[in-house]
Amino acid sequence: MEFFILWLGWFGFNGGSQLAIGTFDDAVAVSSIFINTNLAACGGVMAAAIITRLMFGKTDVIQMLNGAIGGLVAVTAEPLAPSPLAAIFIGAVGGLIVVFGTKLLFNFKLDDVVGAIPAHMFAGIWGTLAVPLTNADASFSAQLIGVLSINIFVFAVSYIIWSIMKATFGIRLSKEAETKGTDVTETGVIAYAIRD
Repeated sequence: MEFFILWLGWFGFNGGSQLAIGTFDDAVAVSSIFINTNLAACGGVMAAAIITRLMFGKTDVIQMLNGAIGGLVAVTAEPLAPSPLAAIFIGAVGGLIVVFGTKLLFNFKLDDVVGAIPAHMFAGIWGTLAVPLTNADASFSAQLIGVLSINIFVFAVSYIIWSIMKATFGIRLSKEAETKGTDVTETGVIAYAIRD
């Protein structure tokens, strides 16, 4: 359910980026943004469905939902300029990135329970770098500098904050919480009925 709330909320997020709807041109731009936003999410869902079926022999619904988020994230960097077909392509690549990014994190034994890193970071990098494909006013070098500067800044600040937290009150879960999950140990309720 939360995926569909995110999907619906993304219309306000991306549509609101137009910052105006008082003129005919603004209204058309907002409607184009709505269409591209939805199509990118659909592209992400379909790409994740197809690739999980081909790679794992079954369609992975969780990856499909994360693929929708990957598609939404990917088109958010430039939701107005792409044609509907380009929006589907951008979203589909975002969906593929989510599936392969999740597999990559598993291979490196990095814990990302909800798939936030592939859906937001990896797909976001793709979407940011893809802006020049549909927007002639954007340059790849400027987009790359933006990606690098934001990622370096966020890594440095996060590293400092997590180091302080680790040194003061700790960041490690108890063995019980690691085994049962924090939903059970902290609230006594299972948050997700689906268990691996």
